[in-house]
Amino acid sequence: MNGHESEDLADQLHSAALHLLRQLRKEDDASGLSAPRLSALSVVVFGGPLTLGELARAEQVRPPTMTRIVTGLEKDGLIKRKGDPRDRRLTHIEATPKGHKVLAAGRARRVEKLASAVGKLERKELAELRRGVQLVREVVASMRGKPA
Repeated sequence: MNGHESEDLADQLHSAALHLLRQLRKEDDASGLSAPRLSALSVVVFGGPLTLGELARAEQVRPPTMTRIVTGLEKDGLIKRKGDPRDRRLTHIEATPKGHKVLAAGRARRVEKLASAVGKLERKELAELRRGVQLVREVVASMRGKPA
């Protein structure tokens, strides 16, 4: 495949991924959380516990912004802060059971929405989609510099 074909396909994949995520993000409204709070909660659930600085870097925001997000999540009972026994200046942020539950419910809504659309495909299309998903995973792994 030449460079132009690669760029064209990459552009189409980028566009499709954005449209897919926008459609699925509509399901997130049911959580009652803003997109930044939901994103931060996801990072804490799947990558936590983390310090505020680590979470801010992961979400690509400044620490004061992350402090406001974390304060809101804490007020909602979705995360809790724990002091570091070795370094009293550090606070670790971890998800509560309620935080895990909210995130799992949101994922279930998004997967259900997507499954409904995927379920309308023919058997051959499902096989093609399955192979396409594997290829996307390989592309993502290669971008990270890791094997799929």
